[in-house]
Amino acid sequence: MRIGLLTEGGYPCATGESRIWCDRLVRGLHQHEFDVYALGRGAGGERAGRPAAPPPAHVRRVRTAPLWDDGPDGAVPGAEGPGSGGGAGLAPAAHAGRLPRAAGSGARAAGTGRTPGPWTYGRRDRRRFAEHFERLATALCRGGAAVGAGDGAHEDFAEGLYGLAELAGARGGLGGALRSESALRALEAACRAPGARRSAHAATVPDHLALADRLERLLLPLSLDWYGPDGLAAADLCHAASGGTVALPGLLAKRFFGTPLLVTEYGVRLRAHYLAGGGTALGAPVRTLLAAYHRLLAAEVYRQAALVTPGNAHVRRWQERCGADRAKLRTVYPGREAERFAAVGEGSDQGDPGTLVWVGTAEPAKDLVGLLHAFARVREAEPGTRLRIVAAPVRDERAAAYLAHCRVLAAQMFPDEAATAHAVGDNPVSFEEIGGPEAPGPADAYAAGCVVVLSSVVEGFPVTLVEAMLCGRATVSTDSGAVVEVIGGTGLVVPPRNPRALADACVALLRDPARRARLGAAARARALELFTVEQNVAAFRALYLEALSLAPVRRADEALDRYGDPLPFAHPAEAYVPGHRTPGSGPASGFGSGSGPGRTGATGAGERPQAGDGRRVPAWAVHAEPAEPAGAASGGGHG
Repeated sequence: MRIGLLTEGGYPCATGESRIWCDRLVRGLHQHEFDVYALGRGAGGERAGRPAAPPPAHVRRVRTAPLWDDGPDGAVPGAEGPGSGGGAGLAPAAHAGRLPRAAGSGARAAGTGRTPGPWTYGRRDRRRFAEHFERLATALCRGGAAVGAGDGAHEDFAEGLYGLAELAGARGGLGGALRSESALRALEAACRAPGARRSAHAATVPDHLALADRLERLLLPLSLDWYGPDGLAAADLCHAASGGTVALPGLLAKRFFGTPLLVTEYGVRLRAHYLAGGGTALGAPVRTLLAAYHRLLAAEVYRQAALVTPGNAHVRRWQERCGADRAKLRTVYPGREAERFAAVGEGSDQGDPGTLVWVGTAEPAKDLVGLLHAFARVREAEPGTRLRIVAAPVRDERAAAYLAHCRVLAAQMFPDEAATAHAVGDNPVSFEEIGGPEAPGPADAYAAGCVVVLSSVVEGFPVTLVEAMLCGRATVSTDSGAVVEVIGGTGLVVPPRNPRALADACVALLRDPARRARLGAAARARALELFTVEQNVAAFRALYLEALSLAPVRRADEALDRYGDPLPFAHPAEAYVPGHRTPGSGPASGFGSGSGPGRTGATGAGERPQAGDGRRVPAWAVHAEPAEPAGAASGGGHG
């Protein structure tokens, strides 16, 4: 089948866990064809449009579009010329200036053009925009605090969003309409209308301007040219590798073409937005209304998705709270490469019996300060114990400052000790870096000690804990995030922010080698069963088939009996072979034009295809682009 993979700041245009997971998924499902649609996250850090590594051959194309981060003054970086950041996929009229060809395999350059300000719209289009945007703004200001609240906010949000999407497609993008006087008046009226939130009533003109600026960026996917007959309209399935904005193109494909949508979340984007909202310079009204937008978007994505795959029970609870139907939820744990840790996990060396190991990213949420206080108690019970803190390379100033603070605290709490009067003192706490001489890789760090410690107060899915389990190490962890779900009885779990309990658990394992061996063996067996790449890929292979089997097949020429019921076996079975057929090589069966299992075949000249749920497909989605030579960047060139 043909998969439209939607990513944000990930595969194939960035580094990190998101890119690695997507790459493993694509390479593991080589029997399918993939079209990758990547939303870049900003002008800095993410190399939008420049893949970190060439995609495999069955990736037909890679299309990118920038989603700019906030500048220092709240402006959109590169607004005067989007070409400064690179990226493709915008509709010809989505931004002012010239859009360059994005570098990378199969990336497609958008055309050039001027931004259609609201003054270029006709009277009817201006009225349509005002109507749809007013419904969207009213939904943000009036409700959406809980699913099924009865305030109509969710219905208004959906209709306003889809109305703006159809207008953007028909007119080549929304352009400057979202910053127009009409949009600002609609925001002001919605904030002051009866029944609006109390915080919305307090919004000022600068708040309206800031909110319009943020909404323009959040609604940028509406103006992309990804929805044509050879884009998401031709996909058999849309797979969003995250929730939130990245799922918005899949939401539109579901609305207008009936393409089933699969949403994968290993971290809750709504929760991340809540946590990050307090660290911005935006006023309280803007933060409240943006939170309402993300909450309403999450609810609509969960409602329209055929299947939703949380990465753990913690994410699943968030999704259910946001309105996800339990019947659609399928927990799929992220996978790790077991081969990288096989030498340590299957070896006879159980590590230094007097060494504790901590591995992770140095940040306040990991509570290294509490770990140092717990280690002080461990040293009182077992004087010869050592603690190795192996951190990932520091990438920002806050992490560097926190790590420096922990180093100073460790030096104060544990002065250098010497065995004799003529020996050089040594600190029992060592700070190392993954990739350094002491720990070239994560497996070497876990192999150094007999017990691996996790001291986090906030944790999502504990990747380092899974790696320690694959290494066959006994673990002591704090009860945060999905820790208990991952451990499953193969390690010791204590309350967070409790150094005494953490120390007691560590001492219990240090004094019992047999127990450490039993827990380590059980942990490795559990990790091999649940948390490997093979398990993850196999789960999505089955989910693709399940999602496609739930999608209705609608044909304009459906054979019916005299009672109006469909005739079974009235149409021959369809087959879809990946690749492109040369003209004249066989009967016209829709190859290369988006037909496949569960999808309507090629549309004849002058016809307008039906959406999957019976709605008429908008005219803007039917007009095909001019044909391009084989092998062109916009045509299915292999990566």
